[in-house]
Amino acid sequence: MKTKRVNRSFAGTGVVFFIIAVFAVFMLIPFYYSVVQALKPMEEIFAFPPRFYVVNPTFDNFLSLYLVTNDTWVPFGRYVFNSLFVIVVVITVYIIIASMAAYPLAKYQFPGHKGLSKLMVWALLFTPQVTSLPTYFLMAATGILDTYWALLLPPLASTMGVYLMSNFMSQIPQSVIEAATIDGASIFRTYFSVVMPLVKPAWLTLMIFTFQSLWNGQGGSYIFSENLKLLPQFLSQIAAGGLSRSGAAAAAALVVAIPPIITYIIIQSNVLDTMAYSGIKE
Repeated sequence: MKTKRVNRSFAGTGVVFFIIAVFAVFMLIPFYYSVVQALKPMEEIFAFPPRFYVVNPTFDNFLSLYLVTNDTWVPFGRYVFNSLFVIVVVITVYIIIASMAAYPLAKYQFPGHKGLSKLMVWALLFTPQVTSLPTYFLMAATGILDTYWALLLPPLASTMGVYLMSNFMSQIPQSVIEAATIDGASIFRTYFSVVMPLVKPAWLTLMIFTFQSLWNGQGGSYIFSENLKLLPQFLSQIAAGGLSRSGAAAAAALVVAIPPIITYIIIQSNVLDTMAYSGIKE
């Protein structure tokens, strides 16, 4: 019996692409407006009503931002180093910790397994705003306020990575783990050589989420020394400099928005693979 192949009509395809295009435009509007604001001269920035276009584009705002960053007693490179150092260290350590914690939760049954899984999910309900005060008191008691540890340790306590990695690892066929064990691989060898390559799309996705969180997080409640502040915190201080720095603030807003976008574009294909691998079955 010949089965009839169902094809979407040309009109149906057009409607789908139209809806996607509408949502894409809405998503691009904030970034487009940031670009327009960064290219506006001072008189256009304060024009009312606000315009979604620029009449006389200029790069003076970026020049103003450059002059402001060179006029600080802490070198601009110090803020860049702080941000890169925190991002690289936290992402590397967090992926290792989250994956190592997720592996036994996903592939082994042990006493307290269900309790730990529920605790991990409950921890996701607490936003950083809720935990900021207890975190501050804990840092003050341990003496790590206004140090690099105050920037490195709090992100490592998030259970988001464990939850994501655990759900992804649970979809790996148990036969793959058993085959590695029969071949003589230890638990750690199976974890590093078998499981981690299979969940590469998951930890790349986690890398994006962690990068975005660290880049937007400024550590202002825990860091007071100027030489320990991150780049976004320094740029936000420029934005708070008053009307005279409005142009530099617009340029700074664009600069802050670009790195997460570039990061996502570079590894977006691997992020899409996460959804493709989610269908793996025994």
